[in-house]
Amino acid sequence: MTQAKKKSSAVKKVVLAYSGGLDTSVILKWLQDTYGCEVVTFTADLGQGEELEPARAKALQFGIKKKNIFIDDLREEFVRDFVFPMFRCNTVYEGEYLLGTSIARPLIAKRLVEIARQTGADAISHGATGKGNDQVRFELGAYALMPNVKVIAPWREWDLLSREKLMAYAETHGIPVDMKHKKGGSPYSMDANLLHISYEGRHLENPAVEAEESMWRWTVSPEKAPNKAEYLDIRFERGDPVALDGKKMKPHELLAKLNQIGGKHGIGRLDLVENRYVGMKSRGCYETPGGTILLKAHRAIESVCLDREVAHLKDDLMPRYASLIYNGYWWSPERRALQALIDHTQQSVNGWVRLKLYKGNVILVGRDSKTDSLFDPTIATFEDDAGAYDQRDAGGFIKLNALRMRIAANRARKKR
Repeated sequence: MTQAKKKSSAVKKVVLAYSGGLDTSVILKWLQDTYGCEVVTFTADLGQGEELEPARAKALQFGIKKKNIFIDDLREEFVRDFVFPMFRCNTVYEGEYLLGTSIARPLIAKRLVEIARQTGADAISHGATGKGNDQVRFELGAYALMPNVKVIAPWREWDLLSREKLMAYAETHGIPVDMKHKKGGSPYSMDANLLHISYEGRHLENPAVEAEESMWRWTVSPEKAPNKAEYLDIRFERGDPVALDGKKMKPHELLAKLNQIGGKHGIGRLDLVENRYVGMKSRGCYETPGGTILLKAHRAIESVCLDREVAHLKDDLMPRYASLIYNGYWWSPERRALQALIDHTQQSVNGWVRLKLYKGNVILVGRDSKTDSLFDPTIATFEDDAGAYDQRDAGGFIKLNALRMRIAANRARKKR
């Protein structure tokens, strides 16, 4: 049985990112036993759809003062200030992943630091393992916002490195464990918020096997989706969605509604082997129905509103921007600089997009902007354009662009 050994430490008070689950409940007790410090718990409501009050009850059970228990509704801030700014860049990591876990971490780090300052804490703590990306995201964010904060990462300090040891520690210290854990644990390691839900672990660690259908929580399989298509109208202002089917909605309400609608049509499932920051490859499965719909819609409205070279520049920058978020650099100066450029491009991205949802597919069927469209039908037409476009101009353009290749070809011919 592993027993915590008390450390001599200058840490007097620590803010713990606390879900109330097995891992963070063990960490709470371990911090008390190992560091002998006062613990403040912080539980974030990011729209994960779970009852959060049990976390308060567990914290009270282990002697956490009422004033030191923070359960914060961050749904609106999460979508408005993190998800939507990311989507303005059409952000996708490694061609597929919509960064649902990654984009939540900078907000949690921000709130951890705010609570540390508010309560006079000199340290923060999290439950991320030493194998994962989240340790990097939490800690880079914390150091960027509170440079001298001490970070306690139990998974890098303790020897409770298996489920059996965690369970034994919980049993010894009277930490309540859900029956599902006693029977072998929930089948997957999951993370959920308003943008997505992720699944890792168990048989998913073999990338050759198909995910079980019973695993998915937000989406039906495309085979079981309705046989009738559903149409959606999404209105954008300055690159952000503001209304659904003519009804104005707050950001978190709009994303939640799209999750519901998209999930019904089997939209947004992803099975991905990604490259983690620490160097290993990891397989995860994701459900991102609302985000998948928004990405399609945003690119559609940009297609009529953005200048060609501006759109291409954004596409060039997107992989770099995605890597910054994935690797935990949301609060870095380079991400802020990129965001300023991206947001500048979005001033003219205003209009509506119509989509058809059918059996896992998001099909674009219309888009327009009355105020900012650069699509000119009098020029683009295949019919008589009444002189709007002089087709003879294309000849000179082609010859100028071919000049360097013609010179090279003539030189190569002379050498033969």
